[in-house]
Amino acid sequence: MMTDPKPATEATIRANRAVRDQLPFDDTTDLTNADRGLIAPASGQILTDSGEVAWDIDRWSFLEGEAPDTVNPSLWRQSKLVAKAGIYEVVDGIYQARGFDLSVQSFIRTDSGWIVVDPPISAEPLTAAFELLREHVEDRPVVAVIHTHSHIDHYGGVRALVSDEDVSSGRVRIIAPVDFLEEAVSENVMLGNAMARRKSYMYGEIVGYGPDRAVGAGLGQLTSAGTVTLIPPTDIIDTTGQELEIDGVRLVFQHTPGAEAPAELCFYLPQYRALCGAEIVTHTQHNLYTLRGAKIRDSLIWSKHLHEMLQIFGDAEVLFSSHHWPTWGNAELRDLIEGQRDMYRYLHDETVRLANKGFTPVEIGERITLPDALAQRFANRGYYGSINHNVKSTYVYYLGWFDANPATLNPLEHVDAAPRYVEYMGGADAILERARADFDKGEYRWVAEALNHLVFAEPDNTAARELQADTFEQLGYQAENGTWRNFYLTGAMELRNGVRRQHVLLTASPDSVRAMSVSMFLDYLAMRLKGPEAAGLHAKIVMHLPDIDESHVLELGNGVLNHFPGTTDQADATLTFDRTVLDAVVLGTTDIAAAVSDGSVTVDGDRETVRQFIGLLDDFDFWFDIVTP
Repeated sequence: MMTDPKPATEATIRANRAVRDQLPFDDTTDLTNADRGLIAPASGQILTDSGEVAWDIDRWSFLEGEAPDTVNPSLWRQSKLVAKAGIYEVVDGIYQARGFDLSVQSFIRTDSGWIVVDPPISAEPLTAAFELLREHVEDRPVVAVIHTHSHIDHYGGVRALVSDEDVSSGRVRIIAPVDFLEEAVSENVMLGNAMARRKSYMYGEIVGYGPDRAVGAGLGQLTSAGTVTLIPPTDIIDTTGQELEIDGVRLVFQHTPGAEAPAELCFYLPQYRALCGAEIVTHTQHNLYTLRGAKIRDSLIWSKHLHEMLQIFGDAEVLFSSHHWPTWGNAELRDLIEGQRDMYRYLHDETVRLANKGFTPVEIGERITLPDALAQRFANRGYYGSINHNVKSTYVYYLGWFDANPATLNPLEHVDAAPRYVEYMGGADAILERARADFDKGEYRWVAEALNHLVFAEPDNTAARELQADTFEQLGYQAENGTWRNFYLTGAMELRNGVRRQHVLLTASPDSVRAMSVSMFLDYLAMRLKGPEAAGLHAKIVMHLPDIDESHVLELGNGVLNHFPGTTDQADATLTFDRTVLDAVVLGTTDIAAAVSDGSVTVDGDRETVRQFIGLLDDFDFWFDIVTP
């Protein structure tokens, strides 16, 4: 039986009420802009063909009135804005579907059709949004798709509106930044298991939704759970100033890699004086490091991209992005861009300055606050990224994980250190007694740190788990950052109820796997090799794929798998199979052993070597423990 969340404590109520006095809640500009241009509101559930809920617009109906005691008022305000759903006019000729997924979809009218910007995570929400657009604006065909960057919420739904035949015939062009395909595929496959598990925490996918549960993630409310797709681009953008004309519409691009995404672009529409900021300018402080896990982003490059944007597109009259609502007016949009430019620059420069004074990542995270001129802007608040985890990531970006203190150079594994901490602290009963007293004082950060040792030392200690869950819960209730809230509340739920296996979206879709090169697949296979157990196996295996006329040599030795294109006369065995077998292996619909057994893979040569190799490939359990050992 699931344990229900608990109410906010007096300490949390005081903390959340204090937020109301710290920020300019009487500024209603965002409220006005988020409602501006509404053509057709949206409601209801969007289902997959199998009847599963891909997206539920009405899930957020509880976001009404003043913030409850269990939600930070600033996050409550942001969630109410982001949850608005419908078709909106940006200017005559540019429209947006907002509230249909984590990201926002934009539609640009051309001479004869629509340019679609950033299909969402899955196809079903885009189908529903496009139907609403066709009904209330204009029924036109899609002539082009723009993927502003390589994250899944900007390409995953593309097949809702576009087929392979549309692309091959030239009816539809797909525009993306250079390296888009490689980055999109690698992020969602190589570390897909770990990222997806952590994503289930980050977006509150398993904790539920409501005033005492998840209320949104700041950038968007949630990730949809429909059909994820991918079609390779036809037009590549690799230079700032590069131009395309799509069915009578001129687009001028800005190449912005290495900031919010490894592959990203922004663009300007001169005839509309409209600027698409993709995801490098939104109404939140973004992540320099995302809690689901990803490569750290460069805040200095980010700031410089925004500065360049002002220089080359500074005459724009409206700014729309891939999340949130537009900003109208040249002075207003320049103010937004300048504020975000200076925010990312400030976080970067202050982190580097303090690091040069010898401060550690934790110390820097405690010391940096934005100047009031930046901090009082709601668009710079940490709803998705946060000052604390962003500045720590910038430290790691430059100096790595080591803070230079020899005591932290080679610490014990936590499950080994935890029992000793408990012993030093006087045992479980003493820790619990002190932790309850500090909990009553509202010292939740310290209680969480102290109890973590006890939970890892004694994972079956019910009292420790329950008090730690209560602590995480209050930290979640106080969090202004939507993803922090979701992490805390999901951790509390799993401490109380254990890990509950349920459906979550996995990002390694058939389309993304088919887009992998054979070399990328072999890197994936090499990552699965159990290195310590494979150290004694030395072999050469040729892998031949006749349907795509490729051969690769796999060299096993020293616990690693190296590979290169070609063949060799010194192979111990040759594996022959079609490319589709590789796809099935990555997607988990088969494994190599099963494919050998059913004849999908033929083996010539030393079958025992092949058997040993297959037996050394690891499998990953999605539901690994996070808040317990």
